Amino acid sequence: MAAQKHLILTGTSTISWKDAINQTIADASKTIDYITSVKILDQRATVSGKKISEYFVDLDLTFMIERDRD
Repeated sequence: MAAQKHLILTGTSTISWKDAINQTIADASKTIDYITSVKILDQRATVSGKKISEYFVDLDLTFMIERDRD
């Protein structure tokens, strides 16, 4: 049986929520192997004037645990 681990991450973007999600996954994949899924837990934004200035996402990132690691 394979074990999975969950990691809660917060990502940001000045472009969109989708960009924040993609950038967070891309950054996490640089140091975490075997990412299998992501769940969007929350989305929020900072408003400056009448426009959104920064997008935030909270992600539940799931990855496989490497059992045969030394």
